[in-house]
Amino acid sequence: MPVADEFIRRAALQTHDVELVPLGLEHEAGVKAAASDGELWRLRYTSVPQPEHTRSYIENALIARNNGERLHFAVIEQSSGQLIGCTSYHDILPSARRVDIGWTWYAKRVQRSHVNTACKWLLMQHAFETLDCLTVGWRTSNVNFASQKAIERLGAKKDGVIRGNVAGRDGSIRDTVMYSVSQQEWKMGIRAHIEWLLAQGV
Repeated sequence: MPVADEFIRRAALQTHDVELVPLGLEHEAGVKAAASDGELWRLRYTSVPQPEHTRSYIENALIARNNGERLHFAVIEQSSGQLIGCTSYHDILPSARRVDIGWTWYAKRVQRSHVNTACKWLLMQHAFETLDCLTVGWRTSNVNFASQKAIERLGAKKDGVIRGNVAGRDGSIRDTVMYSVSQQEWKMGIRAHIEWLLAQGV
């Protein structure tokens, strides 16, 4: 078993009507339905699969998990049992006690709701308090201003921009904006800040 897979310790996480469970082939229909809510694959800066590529999307996520590179979660709305998106730990560095959060997308109907806040709280709480990570990071496209705003709203610090480092599905080359939160920042106020956001339902 890869060291990274031992480090991230697969687990189901839940709060505020949101549950994160490791993504599997049993989620194929749910992924296809969630991605179809808003035709999210048409956004050039996201990783959302086209309907005909849903199975290969999950298979690739499972290969990455088996290689210790990424742990992909299905986001489940507990009250309805519906899959409403996906998110993951990636760029897992056990020696540095660091994970990044990304490959995140949600069905259109739950965007701008409490769902993203709940998912980030679950992933950060698990990373800092169960896995004892020192750092949690994010990376997003320099033109994905909605994603940048959502990350900054959590209290993450902008570390900088890596220019020309990722090829998009349309062949364009993007600049990547890097963010992070330290374990100390989590303990000293970010956890409380995110819990306050959840209490407001946002």
